[in-house]
Amino acid sequence: MKLILHSAWRASAPYRVRIGLNLKGLAYDIAPLDLAANQHQQPDYAALNPQKLTPTLEVDGRVLTQSLAILEWLDETVPAPALLPKDPFDRATVRAMAEIIACDIHPVNNLRILRALTGLGVDQAGRDAWAQRWIADGFTALEPMIARHGRGYAFGDQPSLADCCLAPQIYNAARFHVDLAPFPAIRAAGERAAAHPAFAAAHPSKHPDAADA
Repeated sequence: MKLILHSAWRASAPYRVRIGLNLKGLAYDIAPLDLAANQHQQPDYAALNPQKLTPTLEVDGRVLTQSLAILEWLDETVPAPALLPKDPFDRATVRAMAEIIACDIHPVNNLRILRALTGLGVDQAGRDAWAQRWIADGFTALEPMIARHGRGYAFGDQPSLADCCLAPQIYNAARFHVDLAPFPAIRAAGERAAAHPAFAAAHPSKHPDAADA
């Protein structure tokens, strides 16, 4: 299986997919995209992904987009190690954790939104305050879920879909100077994940075109 991941070094969504691919032990090539230089807007990439967002995963010439869809595809095609638990209620809980991050926190803090805020005259301090608000709101909801269900990782004692989303969001929280002291369960799960080789290899600093990660 030939896998090519179109990935931006600091972007959360491809970071999630890099973690998932690494957890599954799959070899893949990275095709770097410089979002700051608008490479994702170029016609050749738009032909692959009409939404012009990252990630895009090419699988033997076929194309998958949207990080959560890609991660669930990975879990269906390479079942071990599982990213979702077997019990349907537990699976829904892990999905809920992941979606708090991927659907509620991340979209309002991504590059498109930050650029829009800049266009409206919001300065760096204002953009940081904007991001801090939404990250803190999401983490406030996520913290008791991890405290209840986590046993080392966000859910249970093995990495899951929730951790694939959480690790990049913790990285973003640091970028925007979010204090994690009020979120000890999140912080502990993040530290456990950071020590896992699959997460370490996916870190933005390991990306082929990494800048100051």
